[in-house]
Amino acid sequence: MSLVDNLVSANESYSSSLSDSEKSLPLPPGKKYAVVTCMDARLHPAKALGINLGDAHIIRNAGGSAQDALRSLTISQQLLGTEVVVVVKHTDCGMLTFTNADIKAVIARNLGEDAAHESEGADYLPFPELEDAVREDVQFLKSSPLVCDKAKQSVSGFVYEVETGRVRRVV
Repeated sequence: MSLVDNLVSANESYSSSLSDSEKSLPLPPGKKYAVVTCMDARLHPAKALGINLGDAHIIRNAGGSAQDALRSLTISQQLLGTEVVVVVKHTDCGMLTFTNADIKAVIARNLGEDAAHESEGADYLPFPELEDAVREDVQFLKSSPLVCDKAKQSVSGFVYEVETGRVRRVV
């Protein structure tokens, strides 16, 4: 069975297990908050943070970047009523392991000149220090005119420890 076949089979099992109330949840998240976290496959934000279906928006990207998530956060707040933002980065993150120059060199080598040219002005948002990156993302959100005032007052930042499954508050 292929990977796609496995995904489809797992979805059939999942969809048949949904309760009627889970099938009819409203569009806005019930607890009015959004979590910005990394796309790392070792993180299961819903389980790690006790988030039930329909509770919150979970926005994932490489490194759990608030800058990268701003478009989604703006939609989450302005159209769907979220009022709180939680940033969760994690230990052993791949974003700690490279610089923009490193990834651009890999792109040039693997994908060629057109791709290298396309990536010239890109910022892949790597960071050299984890806790500083959490603080910077929280500050970025607090200072953004696109973040609602209520969220600015309550935005917080955490580090998820992949080694233990625990979160620790940074900001």
